[in-house]
This record gives sequence, C-alpha cells and structure tokens, in this order.
Amino acid sequence: MKQLTALPARILCVALIASASIATKAADQPTVIPSEVLATLDAQSGLTYARYGDREMQLDLYRPKSAAQPLPAIVCIHGGGWFKGDRNSMTNLAQALAAKGYVTATISYRLSGEAKFPAAIQDCKAAVRFLRANAAKFGIQSDAIGVTGLSAGGHLAALLATSGGVTELEGDGGNAELPSAVQACVAMGAQSDLESARIGELSSKADDPFYRTFLGDSQAKIPQTYALASPRHHLDKADPPLLFMSGELDDPSTHADETRVDLEKLNIPTGYTTIPKAPHAFLGKQFSFDICVEACSAFFAKHLN
Repeated sequence: MKQLTALPARILCVALIASASIATKAADQPTVIPSEVLATLDAQSGLTYARYGDREMQLDLYRPKSAAQPLPAIVCIHGGGWFKGDRNSMTNLAQALAAKGYVTATISYRLSGEAKFPAAIQDCKAAVRFLRANAAKFGIQSDAIGVTGLSAGGHLAALLATSGGVTELEGDGGNAELPSAVQACVAMGAQSDLESARIGELSSKADDPFYRTFLGDSQAKIPQTYALASPRHHLDKADPPLLFMSGELDDPSTHADETRVDLEKLNIPTGYTTIPKAPHAFLGKQFSFDICVEACSAFFAKHLN
C-alpha cells in the first residue's frame, strides 16, 4: 500500500477505479457450481413425494457420493410470489449445500393459480414426511431435517418451521403417521408476519398479485387466514432455530425484526444475515450466492449436526 500511495494522484485514481471495476465484475458473475463439485454428488430427479388424485408432487434429491453414513437433510423451497417459479431455481443452492455434507431436496408445490392456501404449505409438510418415511433409503438422519427457501419459499420455510403440529396445515399428502416438524430453518427474503399493517395495506389493493391470489382475499376480509399463514402467529417454545437472511437492498420487512424479538423471548436461537449490495433475489450472482451458502452451512452445521 505504501508503494501505491506514492504513485501520482492521477495514476492512483486510475488504479483504484480499475480495482473497483474488477470487484464489481466479480460480484456480477452468474452463479455456477463447478463441475468437480457436481461430480461428487449423486442426484435423483423427479421423485414423487405426494399424490392428490392424478396430480403428482415431485422433488429432486442430492447427496454426497462419498458419505456412507446417514446425513442431515435440507429441504429447499423456491420463490415466485406463490404464483410462479419452479424447483429448478433452487438447484444450485441444493447442490452447493449437498457438497457440504447434506442430503438436499428441491421441491415443487402447488402454486396459487392451481390451489389456494394452505395447499403450498401442506405440500412442504408432505415433502418433509416423505423424506422421513424414506430416511433409510436416502441415507437421511430422520431427526435432523432443516429447511430453507427464498422469497415466497422463505415464507413457506419459516411457516414450516413454526407451525409444527398445526392440524389445518398438515394436509393429506401421505405418511400422516410421521411428524412434519423441522429442526432448523434459514428463511431468505421472507415475510414472517402476515398480520402486519404493511401487508394489510398491500393486500387491500384490488390489483395485489401476491397475497390476495395466495390467500383468497385481503387481510381485512379474512384476517384468520392471514394469521394461519403467518409464521410469527405460530411461534412457541417448540420451534427450531430460525435464521433470517436478505439482500441489503431488499425491503426492511424481510429483516423479521419483531419476529426475532419474539423468538429471543422464547430462547430460540435466531439471527439476521445481510447479503451486501444484493437485491431481493440474490442467488443468481456468485458473490451473493457464496455468502449465502457459507451462512447457511454454518447455521445448519451448528443446529442439525
């Protein structure tokens, strides 16, 4: 640094601009999982985890080839405002976490255009029960299942974590004899309080494409449904450790400030991780993705292993 500062001011300025440009380009690189990492994983695609008549719900599974012993599992839930998106958007994250020593699953769930709430969360719970029912087959520690998700998937992950034993949300997706409770959760870009004034205002608009479509009407019209769909509403001492994460540029409501206060009062491990300079959807950029993976890995290593 002494040599750099000894340069003429104009040259120093150019050097600093070039350095900043390189850093910016690095941050903008699209997310790629190296081929050598992928080569260490076994993958099973299109596994049916639940059936509703002729409708099949499917997931993709990833597992380290070298692991002989049962491993903790992590369910990865995609976003898209509950009305769009698919499980492929979580493939990179599932593969990266599997390489850290987990069995991971990306799941499809019924979108709001097909079935209103609570269909989506019932699917998520069915997926957890399916993994438990097939723990021996897939090499899973049945008592160590975590969940993560982004955006709408983050909300569903948080709801899955906080609503263990809520009968209305279990559904009839199979393996009813097994619990759908999870042991750790990382909720990314998630709304954790659907009873908030902010969501009340958003859902009051006739053209709201998210909450009305997902839940059936405005918060004012069906407050009980918003409560049932709200992770914060279900908090109790039985809930697992719950970490929140969002991009620095995301809405502050994703910080879950009040929800985390409630969790702390219940002595449930919680926290908040910021992805620097990142927007709401941050998994597509390598720099943000890598920070996310390390934070998730550290949290799940502490609370699932």
